Amino acid sequence: MNTQKLQPGMRIRVTQTIHRRDGDWHTSVTGEVLSCGQEKTGSWYAHSPTGRLILTRIHLRKDDGELTSINLDEGSRVEILGVGTRT
Repeated sequence: MNTQKLQPGMRIRVTQTIHRRDGDWHTSVTGEVLSCGQEKTGSWYAHSPTGRLILTRIHLRKDDGELTSINLDEGSRVEILGVGTRT
């Protein structure tokens, strides 16, 4: 998914898959987008020109009010559920 389409206030569900020898592991998080974009990590060992690794990160507010950040990778799927409405 093109994360540039994600805007603050949108409700989304992020499902991530981790491939394991004993079967895939799936987890989902649903919430309201607070922000989304490319961010530097604090990793000092990432070998890039700036010495930092860049990740696509989504900051969400879950239904219970908990704030969370999700790093997207090739095993991530993002579904838009609506704009500012809880489902």
